[in-house]
Amino acid sequence: MNAFLRYLAQITLAGSIALGVATVAHAEDKVVRIGFQKYGTLILLKTKGLLEEKLKPQGYTVEWTEFPAGPQLLEALNVGSIDFGTTGEAPPIFAQAAGAPLVYVGYEPPAPEAEAILVPKESPLKTVADLKGKKVALNKGSNVHYLLVKALEKAGLAYSDIEVNFLPPADARAAFEKGAVDAWVIWEPFLAAAEAATGARQLANGSGIVDNHEFYLASRDFLDAHPDVVDTIVASLGEVDTWINANRGDVAEQFSPVLGIPADVLEVAVERRKYGVKPITPEVVAAQQKIADAFHELGLIPEAIRIADAVKKPQS
Repeated sequence: MNAFLRYLAQITLAGSIALGVATVAHAEDKVVRIGFQKYGTLILLKTKGLLEEKLKPQGYTVEWTEFPAGPQLLEALNVGSIDFGTTGEAPPIFAQAAGAPLVYVGYEPPAPEAEAILVPKESPLKTVADLKGKKVALNKGSNVHYLLVKALEKAGLAYSDIEVNFLPPADARAAFEKGAVDAWVIWEPFLAAAEAATGARQLANGSGIVDNHEFYLASRDFLDAHPDVVDTIVASLGEVDTWINANRGDVAEQFSPVLGIPADVLEVAVERRKYGVKPITPEVVAAQQKIADAFHELGLIPEAIRIADAVKKPQS
């Protein structure tokens, strides 16, 4: 078991369960295996069936597997159970540091309001500085990991000043509601759902602290063998993003029953994100490198990595 799998084994069994659902396809099967999370452009692409339409003339079918968070999704990509997926900023850094064969192929615009540090409605904590000595829950290696690091830094606290409890979203919410932790760092749509159901308050969101990009990633082997398919996936995501931007008021109504997310929660989640997939730029690489360097300095990843080594090269 390599370092990446050892790291993920400490997070949750959910990723392993999802891996059991995913079917390992042979190359001749012409199957594209995509990992998605609870909400985002990928799941809307799945719901619309647009990708299946585009790939059918090429003889491809599409298999979809849901994951509770980015680290578990990238575990699947690392062991070859999926070919393509989406995560926030931090998971691909942890994965690349552990040798996962991933490639950044696109990103969505910054969405700093789509992640936040929550406390219960009646909590006496009023600011991030009040977290000193407190228990804070988050999904290990997820995008909110960096939000916590930078929010603490801005408040004059060190990462070591708090007690971090690594829990996947469902377990973290249960601990949060029971009072087993003092704060929870979480992303959409879990963020809006917790606010609506419990009256939880935000100590801080990513505004003025982090970008909170969403990245699309492919396995290196799949990208090398099927670059046209990856291009089709990214182009299809662009079409869905364009539709969302033109029909924001319809997203919650159309997709709430399908996604199992209450319409009022989905409306908030949609408004807190921006949509418009783009190729990876030098500026985005530099921002992602800054996160990787910060994690290395904190000892969260064992050695320094170079983000540019995992970026899709422009077509000549």
